[in-house]
Amino acid sequence: MDISRYNFHFILPSIFAAIADAHFVAIDLELSGIPSRRIDRIRHDGDKMGGRASLQQRYEETRKAAEIYQVLQLGITCVGVNEERGAYIVRPYNFFVNPLPDERLKIERVFSYHSAAVDFLLTHKFRMEAPFTEGVSYLSREEEARARKISVQRRDKDNIAEIQLRADDKDSLDFLQRVRKEVELWRARSCDDPNFINISTTRYSDRSSPERGLNNYQKRLVHQLIHAEYPDLVTISRPDFVQVMAFEKQREEIVQKNKNDAFEERLANQIGLRWLVEAMADGDLTTIDLSSQSRAADARQQEAIALRFAAISRRLRLKRSVLVGHNIFLDLINFYACFFGKLPDRVEDFQRIIHNIFPMIVDTKYVATHDIENPEFALSSLDELDQQLSRFPEPLVELHPEHRKYECATPAHEAGFDSYLTAKVLIRLTANLRRTGHRLTENNSSNDGGTYTPQTENISPKEPSLYTHTKSSKLNSPKTNTHLTTASRNRFSHATKFDLLGDISSDEDPTTLSLLPQNSSSKFTISPPPGKNKQKVRSGELGTKAMMPPFSSEFWKVYGNRLRVNGTVEKVCNLWVE
Repeated sequence: MDISRYNFHFILPSIFAAIADAHFVAIDLELSGIPSRRIDRIRHDGDKMGGRASLQQRYEETRKAAEIYQVLQLGITCVGVNEERGAYIVRPYNFFVNPLPDERLKIERVFSYHSAAVDFLLTHKFRMEAPFTEGVSYLSREEEARARKISVQRRDKDNIAEIQLRADDKDSLDFLQRVRKEVELWRARSCDDPNFINISTTRYSDRSSPERGLNNYQKRLVHQLIHAEYPDLVTISRPDFVQVMAFEKQREEIVQKNKNDAFEERLANQIGLRWLVEAMADGDLTTIDLSSQSRAADARQQEAIALRFAAISRRLRLKRSVLVGHNIFLDLINFYACFFGKLPDRVEDFQRIIHNIFPMIVDTKYVATHDIENPEFALSSLDELDQQLSRFPEPLVELHPEHRKYECATPAHEAGFDSYLTAKVLIRLTANLRRTGHRLTENNSSNDGGTYTPQTENISPKEPSLYTHTKSSKLNSPKTNTHLTTASRNRFSHATKFDLLGDISSDEDPTTLSLLPQNSSSKFTISPPPGKNKQKVRSGELGTKAMMPPFSSEFWKVYGNRLRVNGTVEKVCNLWVE
């Protein structure tokens, strides 16, 4: 479902409900640029690192890029579970992200475009103008705090810096002297009317005069003079003049309330997409402005909307979303910079912070390459994983009736579509791992920093494990998948530059789906669906159909909270931090 600035606030309640009911939420980002990677890294002691960066170095590169590049598109797919049918119901949403903040909030953004990123996006028919014309606004937590601080400072006239006039600035001094005389004459009037005075140019009332009113500099001088010399008076800016009147506490309180209400409404509208992030992170929607939902509704409808939001908020507070992405390390850093604020300098601090926000994060690239000895050379791009796993009839993955866009359309590298593919890959990949009987046993020698490694137990020889190691003298077929263009394989696609993509050779068993590292005689296979009654689901788990392992299971101690970071010494960013 495509969401624009024009329908966002009307659809927002239903998106909140989808997040609240989601088994997990898959995300994807399209960016205006990504970090350039250096070929050679050297340790501080001078030893070569074999062309690999440390995790800290990769994080620093990505953090610096996130500070200058912009999120242009956000994809979110909410996945619900129908246990009776053994099906997953998916709701993909696609948002263009508007990088232009409301200028009245006095928040400025400076961002860049990378030429290669623009070329990549245009190759995939990305409409470069759409973020500005159709995009939904956003404001990070840090930007919101800054906007509030600026608003308070602007309302506090004591904090406004005074204009220091030079002794030889005759025009300004003469102008202030004239304003004093007009104010004094008005204060000396014999009756109460008029109860205000308008300060403008001397010839403002003369229609033939080119002087049509005060400029901003003159207005500021008037405000400064009245505030400094006439504490019992207040000033109000008008288009061409400044109105001066006596201070009245009740009226000023009403004026300030109206200003505060207008500011909060602008702020809530500008927060935009971040409301969805807040719903996923901690479910706190107490400060959301419901006026956009109920402005045109009668009292009964307003009450119904308020009750619906209250019910959704209660459901959201009961859990935080499980966040899923493919090759999510880069997206997660940009996601945080966009919606939360300044990134910490150390990767360890980022790991701790992001884990506190999202206690469970799953990287489908890590899940797909966990058992592979050299994951950097494995076929692990999102679209090819989806093609292989789509041949499994179970579990059922169905688009919600209101989200049918991707039934026929396959817009590669559209954020909404890629988040949909990510959801499908996770469902079928983990369900197959569970079906083949992977059991978790402790193994401290794991080469990816984990405390557990999966093993298989009581598996029939006719039913190989998800990644079955078999002997073969055949090398990977030189054939390429015709739908994958050169552009889709560059460093801006989900397949990183370290991935060497393979395909199934024509003489292989079509029911055996392979993850083939190139130039290797080892073959890792995804086993076909088992025959009837071949594999029983263990008691206490969901249903009798092939389903994902529950997120409360030991399975996710191996596959959860680990992000694949190819090209680094560590290979993995472990979010299981103390």
